[in-house]
Amino acid sequence: MPPHESHHHSASHSHGHGHGPAAPVSRHLRKVIAAVLIPFAAAVAVGLLVLWPGGAPPHKPSGVGFDQPTERARVTKVAEVNCADVHAEQQPQPPSPGGQPPSGGAAAKGKPCQQATIEVTTGENAGRTFKTVVTPDALRHYTTGQDVVVAYSPKAPKDLQYSVSDVDRSLPMWVLAAIFALAVVLVGRLRGVLALVALAASFVVLTLFILPAILQGSNPLVVAVVGGSAIMLIALYLCHGLTARTSVAVLGTLASLLLIGLLGSVFINWALLTGNTDDTTGLVHGLFPDIEIRGLLLAGIIIGSLGVLDDVTVTQTAAVWELKEADPSAGWRKLYGAAMRIGRDHIASVVNTLVLAYAGAALPLLLLFSIAQSSVGTVATSEVVAEEIVRTLVGSIGLVAAVPLTTLLAALVVSADRKERGVAGVAAGPGEGEGSGVRTHTGEPIAARGPTDALAGPRRRGGHGRRRKR
Repeated sequence: MPPHESHHHSASHSHGHGHGPAAPVSRHLRKVIAAVLIPFAAAVAVGLLVLWPGGAPPHKPSGVGFDQPTERARVTKVAEVNCADVHAEQQPQPPSPGGQPPSGGAAAKGKPCQQATIEVTTGENAGRTFKTVVTPDALRHYTTGQDVVVAYSPKAPKDLQYSVSDVDRSLPMWVLAAIFALAVVLVGRLRGVLALVALAASFVVLTLFILPAILQGSNPLVVAVVGGSAIMLIALYLCHGLTARTSVAVLGTLASLLLIGLLGSVFINWALLTGNTDDTTGLVHGLFPDIEIRGLLLAGIIIGSLGVLDDVTVTQTAAVWELKEADPSAGWRKLYGAAMRIGRDHIASVVNTLVLAYAGAALPLLLLFSIAQSSVGTVATSEVVAEEIVRTLVGSIGLVAAVPLTTLLAALVVSADRKERGVAGVAAGPGEGEGSGVRTHTGEPIAARGPTDALAGPRRRGGHGRRRKR
């Protein structure tokens, strides 16, 4: 098929199915976009190859916190015993604000303790049993047949080598994941399947590249940028297709990520944030001293903002494309203004979403505002709270900036492209416009005209005639 026929056929399909995929852009714009994205994708690929860790570094568990081997186990028996007989003491509870004794204390004091017999089901000591005591005021109680997770301390005395660290909640988590996947596929259909594939690819990049590379001592910021860019390219192109519209969203996302990285680096250094604000971070730094904790904080900000950025850039790009389809004569200024009216509503909702997401993750920190004896300003500027504030505000600034950046880029691309295609439609030779559905530079369809009428009709009417109804 000749190039011009392929071009008109694509345009006809887009016109006949206004809610389908966007029409392909011109060859010139494809070259311009490729000239930007191909080097970027190549740089990401080179970064993956250079920084590829080849797996996590060898490490012998220290037995501290989460850094301890675990095995599966099962509760085989639960019996009630006298707390004094098993030397179990209840945790003291603070008095109420009014000075009254804690409610339920007397009732709990009179209740018996539970002694659970646990059998290890995996590992080199499978079949070994041990006992654990649960006091009446404990938050977690056990039932016969319940699956649990036990921590193993090989250097401890034999009777104390195993202890219950958590319950086994694999079944409800897998059921919830299956419900989520089913809902995505039922509603999204093929797009939903592709979204799930992209989600799986994101986890692969995260677990096989980002985390092991950081543990190997690579710069966390560089690893986050390379890994986040790979996730962005895979997710956007897999879910939305290898089109110019997706490429514009990729460019908008990339520009916003660079802004987030720059602002995050400036304010983390300016605010003198160390990133070492909790026991988990301190444990990681103690086990792997070569990891740059401050860079780890910045990497977390970039990766955390990436998912919401994708939503913003794709939505704004799609809005510009649809506005151009609705009004082919609109210039880039009109498109930008109309799309920005959509974008302002998007900004309000997305920023609120990001703030609430971080607030939900840091909910215990927010309690400091309620229980601290110092002023709100003192609590807000403490490192443990300031870290979350910087994380939230830097990510929000990147999201806000993504809207005008992506909208402007999409408006310029779609306006330049459609102008070129419109001129090509007017200059088409005999037979090229017949049945094609291509519009002229005025937006008037020439699909129903014959090859002669399409060009000669306006001349016969002095340039002002209209096509008769038949």
